[in-house]
Amino acid sequence: MKVCVLGGGHGCHAAAIDMLEKGHEVSWWRRDREAAKKLGALGELEVHDWRGTRRVPLASARTPGAICIVDDLAHAVDGAQLIVIPLPAITHAPLAAQLAPLLTDGQVLYLPPGTFGSMVFADALAAAGNRSRVAIAETGTLPYLVRTHGANRVVISAYATRLPTGIFPANAGNWAFDILESAYPAIEPIEDALSGALMNAGPVIHPPLILMNAGPLEHFESWDIHNEGTQPSIRRVTNALDAERMGVREALGYGAPHFPLADHYASEGDEWMYGRGAHGKLTDSGDWREKIDLQTHRYMLEDTRLGLSFIVSCGRYAGVPTPVAQGLLSLGSVVTGRDLYAQGRTLEALGLASLPRTELRALLHSGVRT
Repeated sequence: MKVCVLGGGHGCHAAAIDMLEKGHEVSWWRRDREAAKKLGALGELEVHDWRGTRRVPLASARTPGAICIVDDLAHAVDGAQLIVIPLPAITHAPLAAQLAPLLTDGQVLYLPPGTFGSMVFADALAAAGNRSRVAIAETGTLPYLVRTHGANRVVISAYATRLPTGIFPANAGNWAFDILESAYPAIEPIEDALSGALMNAGPVIHPPLILMNAGPLEHFESWDIHNEGTQPSIRRVTNALDAERMGVREALGYGAPHFPLADHYASEGDEWMYGRGAHGKLTDSGDWREKIDLQTHRYMLEDTRLGLSFIVSCGRYAGVPTPVAQGLLSLGSVVTGRDLYAQGRTLEALGLASLPRTELRALLHSGVRT
């Protein structure tokens, strides 16, 4: 199968490697052409994971057994059945506008995770007048715990073992899930894209960690929020926030499993998205000991501004109070000096807050705004 990976971040490196090693034909496009050119000149990626260390070849033309780095977006997506976009949600709007005119029948976009980015891409398709049969999927987490080191070394600490995934429109699931599962066998189909968006773990795990660790983050040169920063008091806040997310899901008619974040830390019970022991692998790697700028880091601009605002807006729509999410969002607004809800990815901003539930459900199923 032809797979295209868009973006140059940690997850994009891992996705390109993973898709190639699963036997797919991979094209890889990065907006930063100079960075792509430099990477291509190195000729290979060095990847380290549980299997050991190995080298993955890169090429500037379609070559069997190599990742093809392509500098033209239209060329990159041409003929791709699956387009994987493991990018922060803050990149969605400009990329969607650029990508929308290029998409064709039968293509699947995968946003891991999406923060309801499926609606952003769907609206871009409509604005471009593109009526192609395109499916947009989103899931609860990036399929990889991964960090890049230097120019071309990629360390993958863990692979997702369960990926709850919803599709927009939901009626495309009968063909889109076949494509998705051929690339990611860990995918577990769920109701629709809104259900998939409300599985996103980022807005649950990261805002409490950065805001309740604001002092050490601004004091020390680097700080591991997942190690020193995950203390019992912070875990209690995270659990309360996650309970709000799950309450919103229930109120909107989505049943279990809700993939509670507590399972990520547990040694028994239901397996979470990264499988048993993933938190230990993450902290043991040392790769998350870093400098986090609370003004610019994606944990604030993506998971807090976009992710928490989305949970709060869904709570308002469903009539479910979300005081922890709202409180963290308000703190984030003070820290950054900006109104994060007003700048957020809310149902109001997406033009959905006034829809009756029956119309929202019909839109999620058919993809057609009435």
